[in-house]
Amino acid sequence: MHTSRRGWLFAALLALLMAGCAAPPAIMERLTEREPGELLARAEQQAPAEAARSRLEAADILARRGDATQALDVASRLDDRRLDGEARVRWALLLSALGIQLDDANSVLQAAQTLDDDLPFTPDQRLTLRQRQGQALAGLGEHAAAAEALLAVQAETGDEGLNDTLWSLLSRLDERTLAGLGEDRLTLGWRELVAVQRGSGGDIERLFERLDAWRGRHGGHPAARSLPGDLLALRDLRGQEVRHIAVLLPESGPLANLAKEIRRGLEARQREAEQEGIRVPRLSFIDASHGDLDALYAAATMAGAQAVIGPLDKDQVTRLEGRDSVPLPTLALNYGNNAENRAANLFQYGLSAEDEARQVARRAHADGHRRAAMLIPGNEWGNRVGRAFEREWQAQGGELTQVVNYNPNGSATDGARRAAAGRPDMLFLLAIPSYARQVPPNLEFIGVDRLPIYGTSQLYEGRPQPRVDHDLDGVMFVEIPWLIPDAAVGGEEVLPFLGSYQRLRESEDPGLLKLGAMGVDAFELGRRLPQLQVLGGSEIPGATGSLRPAADGRIQRELPWARFEGGVPQLPLLNRFDDGRAR
Repeated sequence: MHTSRRGWLFAALLALLMAGCAAPPAIMERLTEREPGELLARAEQQAPAEAARSRLEAADILARRGDATQALDVASRLDDRRLDGEARVRWALLLSALGIQLDDANSVLQAAQTLDDDLPFTPDQRLTLRQRQGQALAGLGEHAAAAEALLAVQAETGDEGLNDTLWSLLSRLDERTLAGLGEDRLTLGWRELVAVQRGSGGDIERLFERLDAWRGRHGGHPAARSLPGDLLALRDLRGQEVRHIAVLLPESGPLANLAKEIRRGLEARQREAEQEGIRVPRLSFIDASHGDLDALYAAATMAGAQAVIGPLDKDQVTRLEGRDSVPLPTLALNYGNNAENRAANLFQYGLSAEDEARQVARRAHADGHRRAAMLIPGNEWGNRVGRAFEREWQAQGGELTQVVNYNPNGSATDGARRAAAGRPDMLFLLAIPSYARQVPPNLEFIGVDRLPIYGTSQLYEGRPQPRVDHDLDGVMFVEIPWLIPDAAVGGEEVLPFLGSYQRLRESEDPGLLKLGAMGVDAFELGRRLPQLQVLGGSEIPGATGSLRPAADGRIQRELPWARFEGGVPQLPLLNRFDDGRAR
């Protein structure tokens, strides 16, 4: 008679035990656990509570066997409300661990919702889940919520290992958001540290003088015991501050008027910084209207400059970024046409609509949208910005339902109708105000007025006009802080570089104010070029947005969000939906 497979396994195990040996734990587990496929098949026939338990067991087995993708799929789909308390804790920890492993932030946040329920978490389990929640929120760009979660963990543990992450998050927040994080000693210490860094105005000697005083007041703070790495790295830059900058701007030709306003911004911020007691560089302006790039750099070197701001001309920047390096650390005031900047010591900064389009894609995806339509002008600029949105949207896992190129001089009726035809769950709108104002009424006319609309700064003229902008109610858009002070930071009095803003806002043209703001930020970036070279991930809260260099030296801007309410830009609610339009 043949011995059954089960009997053979039993006999083998019995022999091992009788010989005084134990089977390896992994073998024991594999021999005693059930197959995930069998558990999942049974779950289809079981009552809801039993089915949830079977699916949790299957997900757990799949995870232990290294099949994280299927384990995540099973765990995220099961009905955790059917589990008892201990099983639901197991589920939350498993799902969050898988989410972190597979970079699926939404699964982590799904698991973290259990923190609000009365479940039998141990203190360590609760801290683990809270920390994973913070990691996920940071990955989604929800910096304030991520900081709040990680501050709660550090308050319990004192973990200095969180310092770099917390510094990265907190240094991105505006004053109003920082003030809303809490009044406990830990949070107050962090808030004051951010204020110390910002109050130094990029002056490294001043920063470390103030840091010493801060540490004297907060000796037991985790950041006092171990300064964030970005601050420590600045010690090596003492004595290397930029004292003289050559500014390459055209004084004649088609770009001369733009250059004039940028220069006003540069000089306004220079004067403001001097009044604040900050040691600032001298500016030498060199006419970039004529002469080749080598001649311009030679003139800058002869003037004794340590760094360069400019040029503004896109063709000149394109030629620079094709070089291996530039003679002096340089902040160009435009972006070149190449796929990437390969020149060492060259940074690029400008008011790029492509940056805004990428930010729209990230925000719309974080708000839960997955099917987007694009309504963009049928010209080279529209196609370039549209490509930026499309690439970022698809990188986020989103789907494009329609790409509509409209005639900027025509009516929005046909464009709105075609954009809605693919049944998207959001619309990316790239348009100037006169066209943008037509889109929501046309969508309402065809019965899709609940479609969320996200746009770039181009759809706002830069000043509140409730009478003409009421048709844009519900539309979300990004804009520089200086043009939406109430929505961006809570009022003019807390704007970045307030003195410069007050000096430059005398112009009635918002477009000119935006160029002045660009000059202000260019001054700050230019005098911090050594810091940008050492600290690639550093961020500056600027007049035109939060500024951060990418790996190739191109400065990326993160702009604040606003939403039209009563025809006026207002602070939007994060990740909420009311009448179908994003808030």
